[in-house]
Amino acid sequence: MTDNQQRMLHTDAFSWYMESDPALRSTVVAVAVLDRAPDWPHLKRRVDRMTRLVPALRQCVKEPPWRLGPPLWVTDPDFDLDWHMRRIRLPRFATWPAVLEVARIAAMADFDRDRPLWEVTEIGGLPDGKVALMTKMHHSLSDGIGGVQLLAFIVDGSRHLPTIEDLPPVPQGRRLSTPALVLESLRGNGREAFGLAALAATAVPHAAAALASPLDAIASAWGTTASVARMVRPIMRTASPVLTDRSMHRRLATLDVPLAGLRAAANLHGGHVNDAFLAGLTGGLHRYHAAHGVDVDELRVTMPVSIRKPDDPIGGNRITLLRFGLPTGTTDVGQRIAHIAEISGAWRREPAIAHTQAIAFGLNLAPRSYLQGVLRRVEFVASDVPGLTEPVYVAGARVLAYYPFGPTIGTALNATLMSYVNDCNIGLNIDAGAVPDVEELVSDIQAGFDEVLASAPKATVGSAAVG
Repeated sequence: MTDNQQRMLHTDAFSWYMESDPALRSTVVAVAVLDRAPDWPHLKRRVDRMTRLVPALRQCVKEPPWRLGPPLWVTDPDFDLDWHMRRIRLPRFATWPAVLEVARIAAMADFDRDRPLWEVTEIGGLPDGKVALMTKMHHSLSDGIGGVQLLAFIVDGSRHLPTIEDLPPVPQGRRLSTPALVLESLRGNGREAFGLAALAATAVPHAAAALASPLDAIASAWGTTASVARMVRPIMRTASPVLTDRSMHRRLATLDVPLAGLRAAANLHGGHVNDAFLAGLTGGLHRYHAAHGVDVDELRVTMPVSIRKPDDPIGGNRITLLRFGLPTGTTDVGQRIAHIAEISGAWRREPAIAHTQAIAFGLNLAPRSYLQGVLRRVEFVASDVPGLTEPVYVAGARVLAYYPFGPTIGTALNATLMSYVNDCNIGLNIDAGAVPDVEELVSDIQAGFDEVLASAPKATVGSAAVG
């Protein structure tokens, strides 16, 4: 494989192929709130430099015919930075819901698949001279942690605009004909087969150990097989009798929760920030169901878990998706956090996680109806992305908040948390077909987080906004 093209990881291909069902579209949108407009020429030069250092940002996807192999990332010979970076201005007196409306439309719209899968849009016209900077990216291009890594290319620790060193050379792209795609796919298959053979050779010592302890080996193999079955099993019906419908209609909302309060609640009850995050969501969803006359004890979550290694390249979709039930009927917040910590901790130790790429390979070959059964009957997605611990600036403008909106991938809503300095900025991407009364759901989730914060000493409440 040449420098200007590479084979998709099977996990990236999973995000790509699932979009044969539009309800499983894997678009990630994030909105940063800036205290003023950034220096646009400086920002463009920074982004230009980033695209030269991170090859995937100048690559588009080419699928070989007949599914001979996973798609290829191929450098775009017609890359146009001005197409990927735009500026718009909201009508006079526009407020935050107007920004969420722009982000909502971006989240629902597909990409131009003949171009690299990202866009940056400056949204001007907010009160007090504030500006929103929206990024849109396909999940196959990067996960949340990879997105934070990309941020490092364009943020600074002060308003001062640093001198941008000479730009690296422009990656050279080329157009691949269908025969070339076939040939590259066959070559890639050969390399992958060779790699599997090498892996099998390294397993010989383990095979000898298995012969010495056959019962242990059988137990280990059975445990891995059972773990894989738990990860890929289809779900026949939703656990919720309320969040049942699915549509292409999305609504976005934001929540702000103090990081110290969420961490204090988690520590007090023996969990991590992610466990307190899940406890706030499940508490809010229980309130929402109760308001609809339903007492639900458990709802299912799809939770992305990072499998990123220190030597992995920047970007890429290095996550695995875990699906499991979480308690919602536990009224004692401390018990709920502790129970969630126990459940999520056990799932993070699943042996099948080590085989994520192989599982994704198998799912990519499965019928789309099976994939729908795996994902569409889960109630919600919850993702916790460790963000930036110090204030940062984008081309001279200070970042005040950063809201991520992950894809629903067939669920009723996606709640993604990104920490920024002292706050947890939470973006809610809600399927309005499943949730026709979005404002009520957001209010209930806010109440769920307030309940979690109230369980910790000296915690302060957060705030919410709907668009």
